[in-house]
Amino acid sequence: MLELVAQGLDSKDRWRRPISPGQRYLLGRDTEVPLSVPWDRQISRHHVQIDVHLDHLQLTRLEAARNPLFFAGESVGTCRVEIGQHFVVGATTFHVAPFETDTGNASVPFEEVAFKPQELRKIRYQDPENRIEVLTHLPEVISGARNDSELYYRLVNLLLKGVVHAEAVAIVTAAGTDEITMLHWDRRHETAGPFHPSRRLVTEALERRQSSVLHIWEKDSPQPHDKTLMQEFDWAYCTPVPGLVLEPAGLYVAGRMGKTFVPGTTLSDALQLEADVKFTELVAEIIGAVIRAKRLERQKAGLRQFFAPPILAALGDELDTTLLEPSECDVTVMFCDLRGFSQRAETEAGDLIGLLERVSRALGVMTQHILDNGGVTGDFQGDATLGFWGWPFPSPDAAVYACRAALGIRAAFAKAAATKNHPLADFAMGIGIAHGRAVAGKIGTAEQVKVTVFGPVVNLASRLESMTKQLRVPILLDEATANIVRLRLPETEGRLRRLARLLPYGMETPVVVSELLPPATDFPELTDAHIESYEHGVEHFVAGEWDDAYRCLHAMPPSDRAQDFLMQQIVSHNRTAPPNWDGIVRLPSK
Repeated sequence: MLELVAQGLDSKDRWRRPISPGQRYLLGRDTEVPLSVPWDRQISRHHVQIDVHLDHLQLTRLEAARNPLFFAGESVGTCRVEIGQHFVVGATTFHVAPFETDTGNASVPFEEVAFKPQELRKIRYQDPENRIEVLTHLPEVISGARNDSELYYRLVNLLLKGVVHAEAVAIVTAAGTDEITMLHWDRRHETAGPFHPSRRLVTEALERRQSSVLHIWEKDSPQPHDKTLMQEFDWAYCTPVPGLVLEPAGLYVAGRMGKTFVPGTTLSDALQLEADVKFTELVAEIIGAVIRAKRLERQKAGLRQFFAPPILAALGDELDTTLLEPSECDVTVMFCDLRGFSQRAETEAGDLIGLLERVSRALGVMTQHILDNGGVTGDFQGDATLGFWGWPFPSPDAAVYACRAALGIRAAFAKAAATKNHPLADFAMGIGIAHGRAVAGKIGTAEQVKVTVFGPVVNLASRLESMTKQLRVPILLDEATANIVRLRLPETEGRLRRLARLLPYGMETPVVVSELLPPATDFPELTDAHIESYEHGVEHFVAGEWDDAYRCLHAMPPSDRAQDFLMQQIVSHNRTAPPNWDGIVRLPSK
């Protein structure tokens, strides 16, 4: 492993990046390239290609680069840069160094101090103005970082400013007692070279005690076997930062006794070291809190697309997703399919992005009504949305909420169709709703949760949605849903009419299907008297009294398309029920 160190004209324009042998990197001003140098306007967006070998770099200037690549004082198109050498692009110098991660076996410290939060609270800062000034920049340091590497770089530099006695700072991780890794490190004087954190100290702080630990080594003591920084630095401490990365991680700060940076104070005063630890713990605590908040926000953002606000509230601030574990329960499932998509895809092949935006908007209408009515959005299947109710919390009104969502979706599409030039004006929808037993729950991880529902009721809801095309109605319910809704949904919100007894293609159990209609005030075209007449016609149809059924259905207004399905059955048989008629219409296809 090698390390590339970039230094611009301004002291703050600087970074260190580990680079791996066998890998190829791009260097440029573009923030998306692995080795980004955003501060130097003389560097092109993609300037140099770097091929990393075990002991050197092979550089190639790209054709798109405007300015030259300098090595050994000459402009070159390609060059070999070995460890200890440097090259220049624009106003930035790049040094090649070994990436020092071998921390060796640390010697036993002369003194070890483990800190407890209640003890550090009693410590007073001797330079509070500087500490406060540094802390005011911490939110900007965290929020302004575009990636982890930049965050580590910013944190290390902030600690060097806040802990004025420190000579070196690193962000370290421990993955077992035999492996210590520096995610980023820097020191106050670049010419002093790399340093090696004490493995013993890092392990003690991050894994054994999980709290800040300070080691002080005896001055000038010979350490011929120790490859750590004892001969250069005689004190160091490590403070854990929970949640920074998956492995235990911390802030490692090191320096030497007797160096005075703050007027009137020296490190011979042990309280000054304790004040530095207190400050570092405060920084670590703020970093950890912000990281936890960002992680929770990412989780909640992912969950918002699936869950209504009451469910999210029940999960709590800590997002206890054990509540979302799969379980068997009674659910109401809704499939909502977007009509007209396939035709639009053909006619608008030249503007697929525009079509995608309109489809996304239509799916957003469906999703919003599902969530507004307390449902869970399980998945998008092509141009269809799956929603369900009754999980993770059981509800006797799950079917009612599903019907309210369906009526809201129908109203939204009807309003769009009546609005000139509306993006959704040429789309329609079909909705199938079924109620029954299923298994519902999350799949995935706490970071990326997806939810779904399994069971025959899901297939039935999907079939009902498909049958809306054949029966020429927007919303179909199975018998279980209709039975609940007739009792619990006020007629001022919605009405039902039984349409037929059907055997869907490929299924063995007949289904009594009903249409969900808006209330009479919102849909006066179909009065309650019309619904009553239609249902009488269905009763006659099932009983084989097709002449009577014809007269009842013929009374429907011409705009009502639901009558067409049964009328076709009756007319095709000359108004006479077939022999051995059992009242079931067998659908020949899906």
